This record gives sequence, structure tokens and C-alpha cells, in this order.
Amino acid sequence: MKSYWMQVHDGQGQLELRDTDVPVPGAGQLLVRVRAAGLNRGEFLLAHGLHAKGGGNAKAVGTEAAGEVVACGAEVSAWKPGDQVMGRCPGAFAEYVLMDQREAMRRPSRLSWEEAAAIPLTSMVVHDMLVLQGRLQADQWVLVPGVSSGVGVTAMLMAKALGARVIGTSGSQEKLDRLRGLGLDLGLKTRLPDFKDAVLRATEGQGVNLVINTVGGSVFAECLRCMAFEGRLATVGYVDGVLSADLDLEALHSKRLTLFGVSNKLRSTAQRAQGVPAFIAQILPLIESGRITPLVDQVFPFEQLPQAKAVMDASNHLGKIVLAGLP
Repeated sequence: MKSYWMQVHDGQGQLELRDTDVPVPGAGQLLVRVRAAGLNRGEFLLAHGLHAKGGGNAKAVGTEAAGEVVACGAEVSAWKPGDQVMGRCPGAFAEYVLMDQREAMRRPSRLSWEEAAAIPLTSMVVHDMLVLQGRLQADQWVLVPGVSSGVGVTAMLMAKALGARVIGTSGSQEKLDRLRGLGLDLGLKTRLPDFKDAVLRATEGQGVNLVINTVGGSVFAECLRCMAFEGRLATVGYVDGVLSADLDLEALHSKRLTLFGVSNKLRSTAQRAQGVPAFIAQILPLIESGRITPLVDQVFPFEQLPQAKAVMDASNHLGKIVLAGLP
């Protein structure tokens, strides 16, 4: 079968399309014929898991996919060949992939393969930030710096479906206008940490209840200044490359703030799977009913992964970029 790997040469990551054996499902695993797979920035970072294993200093890339079950390993009873599935899985940019049954979810019939592939990783991470750790309630305010990113758009759509009000920042007025049509309550055109005053005006001086920081350290201090009493701040990325920031301990103390991070990097499959039942119960019905529809910006053929990555790196998209599986 064909699969994409990232090989390290002189400290730089280079995508390679390789011929590899079709994997054999082990206990609790599904062998899935990939129909589509979503792109995510983190999986291409050299710091995220590249190590000397299975072919040198390289790794199979891709982390979420949708497709058809081809075979089931031992101890699998809820799935059978022919079932349509979506879920997180390593090495998703391939013709076939192994998916742990604990991470597998049934594809909603109203979604295309490409829309289904845009859900597992991003939406599970957003559910973690908004619900599991963020404790978001209806009518609360959410601030999303970098709202036009894949995570940002998903956070906005999910928060609106849960009854919250959303403020987002972006350097593109065109993207903000499009998101306003999808429910964004207030769009602020900026890439700078200068949005506190506008956020406080919108929230009548109270601040926001939850911040989804997709940008990084350059806006961290400003996000803190935007937070309400007992507000929560989730850090999910640092596309700005800024890994440190000032922390206002007085605000942290007096406002009783909660700061947390969200990442799949250090979690085991069992730990990641803990949130799947809650996602299926709380969010999947909103997707199945049409209250949440993944925003897919562009779909690239399987052989054009390098081009798809280039578009993502240029940040010219709105929502998710998806790789279509081989026919």
C-alpha cells in the first residue's frame, strides 16, 4: 500500500510517499480503508514524535481519518467489515490504517467522507477544551484568538451550538466576515495583542468565561487581561512560535482563574479514549442533526499532500484542509 512518511534530513522534515505492507489488526484494532484524512499543523512539527524507529529518523504521518472497516482484530465485537467509521489514528495518510476500537466512531450519514475526516482530532480536542475542562455553559462568552484556524473554526461552531457567544480575532477581514455568517458574534481584525478593550466592551466589562488560545505566547498576557472572574484559559497551540509569556499572578489569584493545556502528544491511547463516550453522547447528536457541520476549506488528492501542507503553512485557508483517499 501507499503511505506518507516524514523523513528528517539535516534537521528538516521531508514528506516521502512509500510502499509499505498493509497492516494486520491486533487485539482491539480495526483495519480501515481510508477514504479521507484531515491535516493538522502539529503532526508536521519535528518536535512532535519524530524519532529513530521503523525506518530511521522518520515517522508515518496523519492523525485522523474516515473510511470503511476492512477487517477486525481479536476482541472486537461492535464493528464488522463494511462499517463506516471515523476516528483518530496514527499514520492516517495511507491507503489503510489501524484504528483502536476505543477511538472509533460511526460516520454520520449526512456527512461526506471529507467532512467526517475533519472531525476526529480537531473536534475531540475542542470538546476537551470547551466541555470536559472548559465547563462551558450556555450564554457564556468565549474568546478565540486565531479563530480562522481549523481548531478556531471548530471551537466557534461547537461553542455556538452549545449556546455560547463567541469573539474571534483574525488578520483577515474576509475570513471574519465569512465566520460572522456562520454565527461569530464579534470579529476583531488583528494579529496583535491589542484586543482587550474591544472584548471588555462587548462583555459589558465582565470579560470572557473561556479563552481558546490557538496562537501562543504572543497573545497569552492579553488573553489573561480579557478573562472574567473564575474564567478558564486553554492553550492548544503556538503557531506564533512564542513559547513563554508573562503571567499576571495577581489576576490569577484574585480572579480565581484556571489555566490548562490540551495536547495529544504525551497521552496514551487509553487516556485519549476516555473522552470519546462523552463526545459521542454530547457532540455527535449535534453533528448528526446538522447543528454542527465541519467547515472543509479545500480537498486535495492523496498524491498532493505536499501541496496541501503548503496551503496550510501559508494560512490561506478557513477551517480544515482534507486529503482525499485513493479510489
